[in-house]
Order: sequence, then structure tokens, then C-alpha cells
Amino acid sequence: MAFSFILERLHRPEGQQWMIYLLAPLLMLLFFFVSGVYHSVQRFNGFDGFLTLFKTIVVYGAAFLCCVILLNIPDVSLATGILQPLLFMLMIGGSRALVRYLSIAVTSTPAKKCDAPNKLLIYGAGSAGVEIVNAINRSKKFSLVGFIDDNKELQGRTINRMKVFSLREAEELISTQGINNILLAMPSVSRTRRNEIVEQYRKYPILIQMLPGVEEFAEGKVTISDIKTVDIEDLLGRDPIPIDHALVNRTISGRVVMVTGAGGSIGSELCRQLLLARPSMLLLLDNAEHNLYSIHRDLDGRNARHSSITRILPLLCDVTNENRINDIIRVFHPEVIYHAAAYKHVPMVEHNPAEGIRNNVLGTHAIAEAAQRHGVSSVVLISTDKAVRPTNVMGASKRLCEMILQALAVEPGHVTCFSMVRFGNVLGSSGSVVPLFRSQIKSGGPLTITHKEITRYFMTIPEAAQLVIQAGAMASPGDLHLLEMGDPVKIIDLARKMVELSGLTLRDHNNPEGDIEIRITGLRPGEKLYEELLIGSNSTPSANPRIFKAKEHFIPWSTLQGELEHLTTAITNNDIPHIRQILKRVVPEYQPSITTTDLLTIEQQTKNGKNVRAGSPCPL
Repeated sequence: MAFSFILERLHRPEGQQWMIYLLAPLLMLLFFFVSGVYHSVQRFNGFDGFLTLFKTIVVYGAAFLCCVILLNIPDVSLATGILQPLLFMLMIGGSRALVRYLSIAVTSTPAKKCDAPNKLLIYGAGSAGVEIVNAINRSKKFSLVGFIDDNKELQGRTINRMKVFSLREAEELISTQGINNILLAMPSVSRTRRNEIVEQYRKYPILIQMLPGVEEFAEGKVTISDIKTVDIEDLLGRDPIPIDHALVNRTISGRVVMVTGAGGSIGSELCRQLLLARPSMLLLLDNAEHNLYSIHRDLDGRNARHSSITRILPLLCDVTNENRINDIIRVFHPEVIYHAAAYKHVPMVEHNPAEGIRNNVLGTHAIAEAAQRHGVSSVVLISTDKAVRPTNVMGASKRLCEMILQALAVEPGHVTCFSMVRFGNVLGSSGSVVPLFRSQIKSGGPLTITHKEITRYFMTIPEAAQLVIQAGAMASPGDLHLLEMGDPVKIIDLARKMVELSGLTLRDHNNPEGDIEIRITGLRPGEKLYEELLIGSNSTPSANPRIFKAKEHFIPWSTLQGELEHLTTAITNNDIPHIRQILKRVVPEYQPSITTTDLLTIEQQTKNGKNVRAGSPCPL
């Protein structure tokens, strides 16, 4: 073709021109095999594949032109050495582009012809949105209608034959064409902006979904199966504030670190965050075998992926077993301990108060004394907002745990820095309201709420764990740190939002045909309408705007030690009235119920003929 275009007539090689005719395919085959062009599957070839083809042909063209110059064959002009590679690039690239186009057309046609159950709009006409289009077109689950984008320059244009709509146009489409899915294809968008988008479409019965984080998308890991529903954690969580990684690394890197309750919601996330700081050894303590197995397996996998040298050791242990705790600390010599082991479910502890206090209070006491005895550098207690003016046994037990560490912190003759971190509910933790609502929505409702005015503070588990580590790293002996939890959330509003995020509607007197109803069940034993983080008003800011320091009263260790001995005896005898008397004496803010809720006591009294039902009066 090159000869024919130059000579303006159909050309047949003669004489030494045959050398050029044979040289071109031989050079082409050599370069194509070396560059791997023939190894690619054309129907799946993307931009990178065409870029490789272009570079290969450029190198081939340069080599071919040099050969034409060096051979200097009569009747072969330099123009042939330039035109032939250009024609070659046009035909090879064009044919492969045609194959690519036809393969997309063939695979996407069935999805468009089929009656896909979900009509979808993609919010975000950027690279992420464009990347996911082909996967959606090949899926029989979605029928793609178009894009939504805030950029007015893109609105009205088409991308991959799909129109980009404005926000107003999208709302009309939702109403007129029955759009029931929106995919947020903006992996790097802030939580604030994501909340605004979700809030905008809350009034429609539409399921809002999203792509994973920008890091996963950049690594090319995202497929249509990775599309997930926007969950309540994505909305209530906050944009992160940078922590002092240098300070954290100085505290953790190369050291032996121990986490009690390592298999729990907070403990497991603490372990994941601590692993990033590369301790020399990470000791995982838990009395739940399955939970301990799960977190150990997870951390081992992360260790292998990041080529970390951290030793991860799972240790089955009840924190109230003083001998076992002493042996572990004596043998492994942890320098930092995060004490997250606790019974935390308020009604469960209220029904089993002796066991709840034994685990929470005596477990903390055992950890603290063993740490003192063996010279542990730092012990950080994970506390709760329920410790403030507690109305339940769980909250009172956690306040007593704080007081144990406060009293020991000022005792002379030891090197351990005892500190505490107090915060509210974490989203998605075991036994919390979010997993409960999620399960109730899945089963068709109703969503059960104890009181329509009840409020709670919420924080994501990763943010809480990160701030706990930061607070522990900057703690001084006896410090009580409060995590700034943001604004309190009405549980009934949380329930409504979770229903709407599921693409369902609430059933009430205004909408009797709705999907799910909310049912008020009444406050449970020991439950408060609202939670607080501070007993007094004495708090000061720290270097991190989401961490505050507080000063709370406590009892000197000489007095508290005797009370703990009395408490241990009462727990051994399951003497609930005496236990409550001690708690009330040590934690004066504790306002217990006037009724007994201990299931064991109720059953004993019933069998003794007293016919005491749950919730009947029991004197303090």
C-alpha cells in the first residue's frame, strides 16, 4: 500500500524491492512478540493495551526506516519507510479497536434488552463512574439510564452513549421512569458531601449505593460485586482528623503491646490499628475462643500482605484469672496494655450484676496490679459514657474501673502510667442498636425502640480506636481523656434513616401502606434517655481537637482497696443487695433501680415461695 500510494498505481515488487517486502513482516513479528502484543485478549483490551501497541509500532517504524536508509535499495524512497509504519499503525490499531467495540456491543446488548429489575443512575461522571459503566452494562441486574453530575459543563453531554443529567433532571427521571437505584461513583468524596447527596434523595423510595474507597479503586480491584449499599456508618461517621503518627510510632513501634478483649468490636479494631505501627509483638487476650481465632486469622493475613515482622500471639485468658494474667505479663513483658475486655450490654449486665462486676471491676483490678508488679510502662482503660452518673450496673462498674486506675496512678513506688479513655457508642459494635435495626429491616420489621426521645452519641469503630491510641500515647499518669463525639443522635431518627437507606418506606398513620413500622417498647432496666461524657464541667482541650482531658473525683487507694475486698466477697456469695450498697457507696452518682433485676435472685425467691417477679421491689 505504501508503494502504491507513493507511485500512484498498484505496485508489484521487483528485484531488490522484495527485501523490503520481507523485512517489514519479519521486523513486525519480532517487535510484537518481544513487547507482548500477541499475548493480549483484544475484546478486553483497554487504554493500556493500545498504548503498548502504539509504542511498539513507533519502535518498529524507527527500525524499519533505519533499515531502508542503510540498505539504500534503488527505487525504494525514504517516503516508503515513513508511510508504511503509519499505514500499519492505522490498520492494526483500527482493526483491534473494531474488535473491542464489537465485543462491548455484543455483551452489553442483552443487558439492555432484558427487563433489568433495577434502573440505575450513576452520581459522578468522573473516572470512577466511567470505569464501572462497562461492568454495569454487562450485568443483568441493572439497567443504566445515565449519569448525574454537579458540573454544569458536563450536564447535557454524553459519556459512553449515556447522557449526563442535572440534579433537577435526575429527580424528574426518578419520578417518571421509576429509577430505584443511585450509585455514588465518587470514591474520594468527603463524608459531608456524601451526606448532602443522600439527604437530597431521602424523600424518594430509592436505594443509594456506593463504590469502595479510592485506594481500592486505584488498585483496580473494584467490580460490580463490590458495589455496596450506603450504610448508616457512612453517614454518621466524620471526616478524619490527622493524628500524631510520630508520637504513636514512638509509643508502639518495636515494643510488646497487649490488648485485652482483643476479639471484641473495639479490641479487634485496636489490634488492626496497632499493627500499622509495627510493634515487635502483639499479644491478643480474649476468653471467647471463636472471636480470638477470627482476629488472629485476620491480623495474620494483614501481617503477610504488608511483610510485617510483628509476632502476633493469641492467648486465651479470663482477665479475672490473676495467676494467668501475672504469668502472661511476667513472661512476655508487655510495655503497653490496652484494656478493652468488659461486659458492656446494659440489660445483660443488669440481669447478671455479680458476673458483670466480677468481669469488669475485678478484671481491671487484676490487670492493674499485675502491670504494677511487673513494671508495665502504660495501661490504657477503655471506658464509656455510661460511667457518668450511671443508672445501671454496667455504667457503675466502668466508673469503678476508672477510679481504680485513678487511685493507683497517684500511688508512689511504681512506673506504670495509668490512663483512661471515655467515649460513647460505636457504630456497628456487637450488641448495639445498628446491627439490631439492620437485622429487623432484613426480616421486614418492626424496628423496636425503647423510647421516642432516647438519644445517643455515635462514633465509627476505626475513629474510636485511632483516637484511643492517640490519647494513650500522650497520656500522663491518672489522665482521663474524653473523645469528642459530635452531636447526639435521636434513635428514632436513626431508625428512619436506616429504613430509607434500604430503599424502603416507613409505615405509620401518614403512610399506612409503607414497608416497615417503628414500635416503641419502653425503657429497659438501667437504660437512660440520654448519655453524658463528663460528671462535672472540668475539661480542657488537648493537642488533638477531638480529645479532651477531664478531672474527676476518686477515692484514695487505701480506702478503695478495702471496698474491693468487700465487693469480692459479695460477688462470691451473689449478694446483690450488698453489691449495690457497695457500688452506691463508692460511686455516689450511681442511681440504681429500686427493683431487683438479677435473674438468679428472682428465680431463687420464686422457688422459695415469695413469688417475686422481675422488676419487683428489692430493698437496697
